[in-house]
Amino acid sequence: MTITAALTRAGARRARLATAFLVSATLLILVSPGTAQAHHGWDDFDTDRLYYVAGTVSEVRWGEPHSFFTVTLDDDLPADTPELRLPEQLQAPEDSGPINDAPSYSGAHDALEVVIAPPSFTGPWGLDRPLRDGEQIELVGYIGESHDDEFRPVAFWYENGRPVNQVLGSELPATPLPVPYPDGDAPAGAADSGTSVAAVWATLGVALLAVLAGGAVFLRSRSSRE
Repeated sequence: MTITAALTRAGARRARLATAFLVSATLLILVSPGTAQAHHGWDDFDTDRLYYVAGTVSEVRWGEPHSFFTVTLDDDLPADTPELRLPEQLQAPEDSGPINDAPSYSGAHDALEVVIAPPSFTGPWGLDRPLRDGEQIELVGYIGESHDDEFRPVAFWYENGRPVNQVLGSELPATPLPVPYPDGDAPAGAADSGTSVAAVWATLGVALLAVLAGGAVFLRSRSSRE
């Protein structure tokens, strides 16, 4: 009876370990789509349309997980993005074209609330200090969907044109609509984007099934030896 009980306890312990492994692997797989879609933080912004804004910085809140500030817009914005030096990572035509062609913001607000990456990311991508109240800034980015007084840049410029990459990578999070923006048109590249997301989920689904099948085989093989 003692040997049988020991074997039973050992089998139960192995089963618990196998279950923990399966749970951990499953959680990892489920979390992975967000990682694969590396452009986090754009969900609440209209990534179909880029806009250029320029103005004066105020109310700077610097820190993690994001930094914030207000930009009071200049009264005489140009028709579209002026000629600016782009961040090195965004100079490919598929990125530089939409940024350079972005029309100036013409919405109802005289000031926009801007959210940018935290200092731990912004520093390596072009800005190694907090922005200061009263300094001038230029930005190209997206308007908030649920709050149209919010703005998230893909790039911005300070100190007379020093560029800062806010994509934190080498491509825009989406392909904007052609300029001028037609109402009701499907976003350019939307089909490619959907296909990419579907491919990510399909790959992760196959991986999850493989993990679960392997775990089931492991448990059966252990049970048959006990």
